[in-house]
Amino acid sequence: MAKGDWIPVRAAEGVHSKQAHADLPEGTYEREISKEGFFGPAAFLHHRHPPTGWVKFEGPLRPRAFDLARLNAAESSPWAARTVLHNAATEVRFWKLDRAMPALARNADGDQLLFVHAGEGELFCDYGRLRYRAGDYLYLPRGTMWRLTPGSPTAILMVEATNTHFRLPDKGLMGGHALFDPAILETPAMDEAFKAHQAETGEFRVEIKKRGEVSVVTYPWNPLDAVGWHGDLAPVRLNVRDIRPVMSHRYHLPPSVHSTFVSDRFVVCTFAPRPFESDPGALKVPFFHNNDDYDEVLFYHAGDFFSRDHIEAGMMTFHPSGFTHGPHPKALKNMLVQPKPATDEYAVMIDTRDPLEVGEAASSVENPAYVDSWKGA
Repeated sequence: MAKGDWIPVRAAEGVHSKQAHADLPEGTYEREISKEGFFGPAAFLHHRHPPTGWVKFEGPLRPRAFDLARLNAAESSPWAARTVLHNAATEVRFWKLDRAMPALARNADGDQLLFVHAGEGELFCDYGRLRYRAGDYLYLPRGTMWRLTPGSPTAILMVEATNTHFRLPDKGLMGGHALFDPAILETPAMDEAFKAHQAETGEFRVEIKKRGEVSVVTYPWNPLDAVGWHGDLAPVRLNVRDIRPVMSHRYHLPPSVHSTFVSDRFVVCTFAPRPFESDPGALKVPFFHNNDDYDEVLFYHAGDFFSRDHIEAGMMTFHPSGFTHGPHPKALKNMLVQPKPATDEYAVMIDTRDPLEVGEAASSVENPAYVDSWKGA
């Protein structure tokens, strides 16, 4: 069906601000209702009370939080890591590894993104060797053979683009070097360490995941035996400390401006330290909004998470589409004035257009009291 124009509305009623997220009428709290995430038509309502000030929230739409750091079992294969969230377009797992993978892995279901939450070590793959450390995104094109050899215990958030790809977002008027210069992306090297890895002898197993099942192919030699490559497709490494977030001192930008990778039905965003808005009338915390088109997931990597209470590194929050949410009461007190000049947090956000199912792994480490953390707002 052809895409038509949005129903034309240009109207205002009652007491309201002239611009979004700035100069709110005294004593009010702004709530945004929008289409297509933050890119379609939107309305901005001004409430006398914080829209998240509920006293009870029952049913499957409730916001949820999971302490993934409590998933303590280290698995030698990424496909043995338990699923946290999933739908037809993506699969999210949390994987801990404390020794070299005994087998190679290959994802035949889609591109793979490994976010290194903790640890350091080496990635060996068809294309060569990459060192990794905490805060790295490791992008692996679909079909790549790879294995990790940790130098220290490693924890990884795995995000799959099921039956499709990861790409970079359209940076529009900001230009191609905004957020991060593509020149910062590091590709594998066929160095001496890689050649030493190639020289290992014996049988080598490759565990291939396809449609949720694992097939095993065994070779009498190391199948990472390529002697060279060229082209415009390869694994890359990007560290969150190389991301330079876009900000405005007069306007609180929507989270979509922090998009790092995009797929067909979801996006992966990175929150990195940035200055707070300095304009006296500008909001300095995330605005209340309805997430009616996307499920929203946040994985907390490091730092002081200014908009959430009682959240520690390694935790994940899940807000299903369909309810209003926003800052916790502690953050709300700093809605217009912040005690420090900048944020101090690193977090990975996954926004999915299709509803997510909660996996057994997440359910086993859920904090059931999270829904009550907005009380008093």
